[in-house]
Amino acid sequence: MRTWQIERRKRTRHLIELGGLVVKAGVVDLTGDDRATLYGALLWIADRLQSDQGKEERELWAAKGEKALEAGSAAQKGTYRAASAVRR
Repeated sequence: MRTWQIERRKRTRHLIELGGLVVKAGVVDLTGDDRATLYGALLWIADRLQSDQGKEERELWAAKGEKALEAGSAAQKGTYRAASAVRR
């Protein structure tokens, strides 16, 4: 496989994962899948990150995201275990 193909696949996977986070956060449903609203919200986030409080905002959001991802992973593991137990 050519280098450009590998890089393109990496980029595509990265973009898909980012889109998955938008869906996972519930933003798509909350905005009615309105792309102008989603883009506006992302622009607002970028403005916040570029502000004087950007570092604090990033730390706050990172902590909240890590907590949510950990909770989601724990919930998925619990669901997997429960499903495994039912199959037996």
